[in-house]
Amino acid sequence: MISAQKLEGAGGQKPAPSPAAIAVAHSGSPYISVYPWSAGFGTKYADPSTLPAGGGSNVAFNPEGTDIAVGHGTSPYVSAYPWSSGFGTKYANPATLPTGTTRGITFNPAGTAIAVAYITSPYISVYPWSVGFGTKYANPATLPAGVGFGVAFNPAGTSIAVAHNISPYVSAYPWSSGFGTKYADPSTLPTGNGIGVAFTPEVTAIAVGHAITPFISDYPWSAGFGTKYAEPATLPTGSG
Repeated sequence: MISAQKLEGAGGQKPAPSPAAIAVAHSGSPYISVYPWSAGFGTKYADPSTLPAGGGSNVAFNPEGTDIAVGHGTSPYVSAYPWSSGFGTKYANPATLPTGTTRGITFNPAGTAIAVAYITSPYISVYPWSVGFGTKYANPATLPAGVGFGVAFNPAGTSIAVAHNISPYVSAYPWSSGFGTKYADPSTLPTGNGIGVAFTPEVTAIAVGHAITPFISDYPWSAGFGTKYAEPATLPTGSG
């Protein structure tokens, strides 16, 4: 997975305090590589002094560009670092770790929470974030049905969605310092394993990438899923 540090975000966020950067999580050591970005790649930043513990599968900057988190395949399954034109000293691990390999990771738009999707129950963990991990929020009352592959907050920070590998393939919840009651499933489900999920910037639609044709399903969003939009005339050519 690749993550780009934002220079300016929705709602007039102030520019990031360090140069724009692009981060790549990868399967071989050092498991994370970050480069300055300005119309192309600059010279790779030095690796963190404490590397992620295994193959990197996903990476995210916080909205202000001052922290970076990496999901990986070996305990503690997530590693996070201060960021300012390079890696700072690794933050302490969360007190309650994810229970398996991380597949998705994101910060909420306010930068006050971090969500981790992973391969074993409960499939999703969310932690308060303020100079490191806080005490894990309670699991949702209705868990995702299987392996969490993707996770996204809506841009307002009022909902969270998880793409997973068992029907209904996507689960979404209200969010306000914790999970609310799961929204009803879409009336027309994605057709296979949910792999990725994203909201539009205006919070009016949600898209799910999945493993069986048409490979992408899109729905209106307003406190829950609306009626699925028509598929694109030219479909993606493989798993979304």
